[in-house]
Amino acid sequence: MKESEIRRKYIEFFKSKGHQEIKSASLIPENDPTCLFTTAGMHPLVPYLQGAKHPAGTRLTDYQKCIRTGDIDEVGDAVHLTFFEMLGNWSLGDYFKKEAIDFSFEFLTGSENLNIPLDMLAVTVFAGDEDCPFDSEAYELWRAHGIPAERIAKMGKKDNWWGPAGVTGPCGPDTEMFYWTGPLPAPKEFDPADKRWVEIWNDVFMQYNKNAEGKFEPLAQRNVDTGMGLERVTAILQGKTSCYETEIFAPIFAALDAVRNVAPADGPRSSSERIIADHLRAATFILADGITPGKVDQPYVLRRLIRRAIREGRKLGITENFTGRIADAVITEFGDVYPELAENRTRILEELDREEKQFAVTLEKGTHEFQKLIDRVPPHIAKKVISGKNAFNLYETYGFPIELTIEMAREKGFEVDRAGYDAAFVRHQELSRAGAEQKFKGGLADNSEATAALHSATHLLQAALRKVLGTHVEQRGSNITAERLRFDFSHEEKMTPEQLAEVEALVNDAIRRDLPIVCEEMDIESAKASGAMGLFENKYAERVKVYTMGDVSKEICGGPHASRTGELGTFKILKEESSSRGVRRIKAVLVK
Repeated sequence: MKESEIRRKYIEFFKSKGHQEIKSASLIPENDPTCLFTTAGMHPLVPYLQGAKHPAGTRLTDYQKCIRTGDIDEVGDAVHLTFFEMLGNWSLGDYFKKEAIDFSFEFLTGSENLNIPLDMLAVTVFAGDEDCPFDSEAYELWRAHGIPAERIAKMGKKDNWWGPAGVTGPCGPDTEMFYWTGPLPAPKEFDPADKRWVEIWNDVFMQYNKNAEGKFEPLAQRNVDTGMGLERVTAILQGKTSCYETEIFAPIFAALDAVRNVAPADGPRSSSERIIADHLRAATFILADGITPGKVDQPYVLRRLIRRAIREGRKLGITENFTGRIADAVITEFGDVYPELAENRTRILEELDREEKQFAVTLEKGTHEFQKLIDRVPPHIAKKVISGKNAFNLYETYGFPIELTIEMAREKGFEVDRAGYDAAFVRHQELSRAGAEQKFKGGLADNSEATAALHSATHLLQAALRKVLGTHVEQRGSNITAERLRFDFSHEEKMTPEQLAEVEALVNDAIRRDLPIVCEEMDIESAKASGAMGLFENKYAERVKVYTMGDVSKEICGGPHASRTGELGTFKILKEESSSRGVRRIKAVLVK
């Protein structure tokens, strides 16, 4: 049975039981700063499970897109996924244990549904403890459906209890359903420790409220929350040892094979292939929900997924840009089920191409620097360590996430001083906040973080002006305080509102892309030969600093700068006016 059929059967079954289908929520939780992504089907429904009235009623069903990053380093094996779909049904103060277990049993075993033989199933129920009693009701309901006693395991809170999410709140026992994946016949007795019994469904019964005294009181509104992992159940029903072997990933692997110009693999896919497929599938869905690569929170996770996929592609010998071709396969495969993919196809592909180009530069430079660090360590040293300082330099200068450095180091038999890295990171933040008069030699009285940000913004502004107005634009002077920038440039005519809007948008686009601001020291002739822009050249020393901001700007400069464009905030032009003949002036601010 294919994934699409299982998804359809599930929804139609619960609709036949009086449930209203609801649309999958965004991967970005609404009004929940405690969680980066939607991690389960129940996540968007928490307010309704706590008593708020849902507009669709008290019986709901859906398929929900989810992201979990806790096991991101495990992706590459046969089972772990970053993005997955969860099938769910809910009762919001409507039916309870009997109906929930009846529905679960009917969908699992019914000939029109999954048609799983009874002797392939086992279940767990809550065993009870000093707080709450044994869930005898769930036990007897399963027995009434023909599940033998030796196939029902009684488990404690660690395994068969949900919540509360905080110190207090709704909670309750659950019952979990397992499928035998080992050789036939399945053992008569159920041993939950035997990994060949694989969990496929979970029914949570929210019947208690844990109060501030730690006591469990009956809830006024009892709810049912269930979840079935679509990828997992698809693999199980197809007799596959991994969801990567199902048709879910076939188009993605086919696109990867086409990129590599190789024939489809006969056996299981390699770890690198699985990481690429998983990470770019997840990245495509995250991009469709409006997140773009960045340095913190969801944008940082997205960037990490994309960059890890790119690096795994390099391991497979892929040197061209390829992430867009993989994403296109994801969009084609899932666009009918999740329309936001197809609707945002152009933007998704553009963002991936931009990130891939940016990372290609930093990866090449950073990998070279990383190898130099490795080569410096004598081979006879037993414990090989990359210092926190060097790890931070890879991050600050080349945009290497610490996780990437750790992963590369592990492959070489090295460890990374993570505590030293964290300390260096904190010191960097403190320096940025306090200013660093001795660090920069730019002649500006104010080297504060705010001034450094505005100084960096002038580079982006000049690049945007040259793109909109023409390459005749050159800096004619600037004045920067911690509150605003003033930039004079060569141009004869007053700028139109449309031109100003376009310039502003280009600068903000460069900020949104969170480009690394890379500083390199070189002699003046090398700087010119590299294509760096330079004005007032008579003031430069023999050796100069060249600041590069991705593919947007490359300038000789001695002033203070931010470390990444994403630190700047939102760029807003306040005024455009004449400064002198043939010179215009722009005043602008950065809004945090």
